Amino acid sequence: MTGDAGSGEIAPRTRRPGRAVLIAVAVLLLLGGGTAVAVGIADQDADPPTPAVAATSEPGAATTPGPEAEATGGVRPEAAPPAATPSGSPSPTPVAPPVSISIPAIGVASELITLGLNPDGTLAVPQPGPDYDKAAWFDGSPRPGAVGPAVIEGHVDSAANGPSVFYSLGELVAGDRVEVARADGTVVAFVVDEVRVVPKDDFPTLDVYGNTEGAELRLITCGGPFDSSVRSYVDNVVVFASAVA
Repeated sequence: MTGDAGSGEIAPRTRRPGRAVLIAVAVLLLLGGGTAVAVGIADQDADPPTPAVAATSEPGAATTPGPEAEATGGVRPEAAPPAATPSGSPSPTPVAPPVSISIPAIGVASELITLGLNPDGTLAVPQPGPDYDKAAWFDGSPRPGAVGPAVIEGHVDSAANGPSVFYSLGELVAGDRVEVARADGTVVAFVVDEVRVVPKDDFPTLDVYGNTEGAELRLITCGGPFDSSVRSYVDNVVVFASAVA
């Protein structure tokens, strides 16, 4: 989540984003750079946990982690994607905005802040202060429980305070449960399908932001080795999850 995003209108929260707008916001949550979701520790001794293999909900389908690259590749954090016009059909049942997230397997219980785009068209990320260690729902994505991939980002750590809200995201495995509470008191549950570690410079944009048939969830943070020369992690950890029927 570098805070660099494509410009353009954001789809209404009850609308399913079209593929074009999803490309426009892709990797805006990619966590690297000066305002990244993950501000790396300058003299870090240990990298955050990452899965040894990609987790999957289908037995025998686990594979070595790595990017499933698109033809054009991902968008680097420092490069803003092109603007796009939202498209798509309304969600059949409007849902309330998210207010908190719980991931029992890794001890996460966080309020959710809502972030959009900065005036320059880049993605806003949690800033130093009381909200820094909270997870954030990107309001250019569907609300959790609506059709499409809802996107929630979180810092991995900071130089000042060490591990942050999504430090252990890479420890999740297929079958782990994620619950998102909403403003109307309802809770939508998701089950982890897959966990990937992907290079920031080869991000699987459509896999993460592309339209889906049902309600899905994407959790994104930094991961992999820490590059002290640029004070950033070289990879992202991306969790793919589907709503529980």
